Amino acid sequence: MLKSLFNWKVLLNLLVAIGVFVGLVWLTFRWLEYHTNHGQEIPVPNVVNKSVHDAIKILDDAGLEYEVDSFKYDPKYRPFQVLQVYPSPGSRVKDGRAIQIRVNPKTWAKVAVPDIINKYSGLAFQRLDQVGLKVGDTIFEPSIQKDAVLRVLFKGNPIKPGSLLPRFSTIDVVIGSGPMRNISIPNVVGLTVKEARGVIARSMFEVGLVEHEDGGKDESDIIYYQDPAAGDVRDQGMQMDLWASKKTPAELRDKIEQLNSVYRMKVDTSLPPIRYEEVPAHPTPNYEQAPPPVVPKPEPAKTEAPKTTASVAKPASGTTATKTDTKPKTATAGTSGSGSNTSSNNKTSTTTQQPAQKPKAKKVVVE
Repeated sequence: MLKSLFNWKVLLNLLVAIGVFVGLVWLTFRWLEYHTNHGQEIPVPNVVNKSVHDAIKILDDAGLEYEVDSFKYDPKYRPFQVLQVYPSPGSRVKDGRAIQIRVNPKTWAKVAVPDIINKYSGLAFQRLDQVGLKVGDTIFEPSIQKDAVLRVLFKGNPIKPGSLLPRFSTIDVVIGSGPMRNISIPNVVGLTVKEARGVIARSMFEVGLVEHEDGGKDESDIIYYQDPAAGDVRDQGMQMDLWASKKTPAELRDKIEQLNSVYRMKVDTSLPPIRYEEVPAHPTPNYEQAPPPVVPKPEPAKTEAPKTTASVAKPASGTTATKTDTKPKTATAGTSGSGSNTSSNNKTSTTTQQPAQKPKAKKVVVE
């Protein structure tokens, strides 16, 4: 087996294979040197602070490629001024190498206007500040949407949400100041529904119910009745109801009278006006001293006199009965008592004097 390895034919094939491998390696490196321009390097020219047009011309003359990148806008530098170069100036690069140059743009980068329509003004200003837009004039306009953003203006022209504006641009904001008071109602009777909508919108009112006589929705129908009536005063944003028909108002007189009985209430002004007097909410307190309470006097004790019995004598037959009056006897204090009792009885008799009592009538029976 070892003898077969040292055969001249095997050695020849091995030498041929090694020669082919070395030749391929040499050819590969030569191709790379030619393709990559090995040994041919070009210094990067200094184009910083030059205009982008001049920088491009210099790089073209040097045989270098370039890539222009818009850098963050800096108002301290001129528009389209080269601020940075990569690789740095003086570096040696091969022919055809792309050089990156960063240029100061003409103005700030553009940002989208946020959707702040019908939003509260405080929230709208906050969102504008977040995207980098400044608020210039704040214009107040009568509207039922108080403190809400109605429109956004840029250089006097209204712009829609999503429009692109340079960052830090100044915009004007139109804000609602609240509804106006006591606006005269316009007269739209005799106009078409389409014309009436325009008149109502210009008068800062809104269209409410639109009732067509035939039940359709033809905008060319003639308005024959409106509520509120023309000339009345209402606040801005109030709704106006309309009644429309293809007939003229003269042909719908009965219908108009019927609507008047419902929507035009008559007020009787013949009655005298009612007078109202203001009554104080809290009565004035009286700080005078109240009179002392009256204490009832004790009544003296009453003593009843002893009753006397009347004796009735039977008269004889043929005689008339005679009435004998007897005076009531009053009980007197006995003198046989002690001196203390006598003195006490005298004091009570002097202090309490009883009124004399009338004798009661006696009943006489006649047989």
